[in-house]
Amino acid sequence: MRERWMVGMLVAGLLLGACGDPSSGPEAAPPIPEMSGASPTARIRAAATPGTAPAKAPTVLYLGDSIAMENQNVLGQRLRSELRATYTSAPFSGTTLCDYLEGSTGRSLVPAADKAAALVRATHPDFVVLQFWGNSWGYTPCMDGITYASARAAYFARYAADAAKLTEQIAAAGGARRPRIVWVLQGPDPITPDRVRRVDETYEKQARVSGDLVSDAGGTVSPASGRYTWAQYLPCTAYEHEHTEYCTQPSRDRTALHRDDDHLHFCLAPTTSTPKPCPVRSPGILRIAREISRTVAAHLD
Repeated sequence: MRERWMVGMLVAGLLLGACGDPSSGPEAAPPIPEMSGASPTARIRAAATPGTAPAKAPTVLYLGDSIAMENQNVLGQRLRSELRATYTSAPFSGTTLCDYLEGSTGRSLVPAADKAAALVRATHPDFVVLQFWGNSWGYTPCMDGITYASARAAYFARYAADAAKLTEQIAAAGGARRPRIVWVLQGPDPITPDRVRRVDETYEKQARVSGDLVSDAGGTVSPASGRYTWAQYLPCTAYEHEHTEYCTQPSRDRTALHRDDDHLHFCLAPTTSTPKPCPVRSPGILRIAREISRTVAAHLD
């Protein structure tokens, strides 16, 4: 059984490495063909839902790694339809927190114009949603070779320091209109469940210290019997029963969260060498997006 997990995670690792192409750039959700070459700010304005937005309609910026890359369109659709949000997303596959920091001396997978603080200054969001699985395999140069496998204490210390620094940069960029940060808690890791638990604890601690928020989106893709127990299938939710296209095996009252060959991502289409939003209905992605949207809605002023 463990051999099967290891083979699966090796495949996932190779796919994640393939997703680390920084040239893909940020994508708004949904794409606007006639403005495909526009600046991030222009894409954000164009993506706003037509009509009169309610007084508390938020502006939301979504940053993250390959999981955010595949989630971004679905999250944008939920935020716009439920909250009339103005939304942009700028995920880069294979990244981690340090990639979005300004002023770092090392190489980064995120260009300067798409660093967190730069996008906050450009878009003036009310919420900055951060979704990072916790790159632990050393794909991103800004981690200076620190990995979970080779140096666990250094890995967690660096992760906590980067979470604090990223919070400071986002707050400073927001100025008098400091956005609230939403730290998205991650789903289970089948090989190193304790790693994800401790990464989530880092997010929770940082949110407490800085007065920000957490969204337990990872809990929606975890079994009721164990928050950090990985599962490829879970029982269909009431929503998935009502929207049967999201209950992939109704005769067994269960739905698929992961493909057989990818235990990390939630998109039910194969991962490609060119990172892009998930092109097919995927229950895990919808579960995550609905929980993030619920968190934002619950904290509107």
